[in-house]
Amino acid sequence: KGLILNIDRGIQFLAEKKLKDGIDRYGEAGGMVAIMEPKTGAIIAMASFPSFDPKKYQEYSDDFYKNAFVSNLYEPGSTFKPLVMSAAFNEKLLTPSTRCPICAGPISVGGYDLHTWNDKYYPNSTMLEVIQHSDNTGMVYTAQKLGLDNMTEYLDKYRIGKLTGIDLEGETAPQIKPKESWYEVDLATTGFGQGISVTPIELLSAFSSIANEGIMMEPHVVSGVKDENGKITKIEPKQSGRPISKATAKVMTEVLVNAVNKGEAQWARIKGYRVAGKTGTASIPVEGHYDPNKTIASFIGFAPANDPKFVMLVILDRPTARIYGAETAAPIFFGIAEALFTHFGIAPDE
Repeated sequence: KGLILNIDRGIQFLAEKKLKDGIDRYGEAGGMVAIMEPKTGAIIAMASFPSFDPKKYQEYSDDFYKNAFVSNLYEPGSTFKPLVMSAAFNEKLLTPSTRCPICAGPISVGGYDLHTWNDKYYPNSTMLEVIQHSDNTGMVYTAQKLGLDNMTEYLDKYRIGKLTGIDLEGETAPQIKPKESWYEVDLATTGFGQGISVTPIELLSAFSSIANEGIMMEPHVVSGVKDENGKITKIEPKQSGRPISKATAKVMTEVLVNAVNKGEAQWARIKGYRVAGKTGTASIPVEGHYDPNKTIASFIGFAPANDPKFVMLVILDRPTARIYGAETAAPIFFGIAEALFTHFGIAPDE
């Protein structure tokens, strides 16, 4: 039998090239990218480096064989914020215009002082601006408004801590702690994507629901199976949940478009196109604390915002030339996105 793939050869080549160029430019230990159709769950490209050559696999160690996008765990940082914020919107606990009463400086939670990523503070900022500035203190407020019961319920709805069902070997899923094991600070830091681990495919799958009117689709690399007689049995798209409403998804999309247009990665955006997205710069836990000099930089987004054709996640492991997602992962994302607009024949929408 044969497998018919959703992988698009041209897009796969492009993703690999842009990723490799970025790794060479920013001096990362490695990186990965995947692109999915949010309406079907079809994976049209997936790449990670370092990798191995299948023609000479015996020349590489076993460490290179696993697919990092479905097997590696990491703390997502700010790319997780849209999931938490959309949960608060969905519960009608907050709106984009809600003001943050605790955003004037660092916040003390459970004996820990929680800061913004750049130690800049925006008193009385709206939730729209919290995402725009990637404000950790605003996300602590969001998490506290959401509360532990809602937080764990939405993690479950987004299938965080569960296998996505992607048709590839080696997928892992870290377990979410039972509610009785959470401390006050755990709720606060989950609000800005630290202290919680995910796989890249988990985050991409959950985030894609914002692009697909609140509906999550099961990710798939295979589109059909061809038998000995040439007959093709199609793999039908499969819904895996609806964590948020269509109305919430629409509101969150506009918040993410604003983040692209006015946030720290606005310099990399493509003029004329409405892209919804979010940067991420996550600290790396090392022996009970976070390494102050090493980060995982990322960017997640979808386009066109009003009728998304693709959702994409770019992750760079420990960049050395620049450590922030806005400076490293964002330009790779927009470089690939620009080519995808041409590939899909998508006209400017602004």
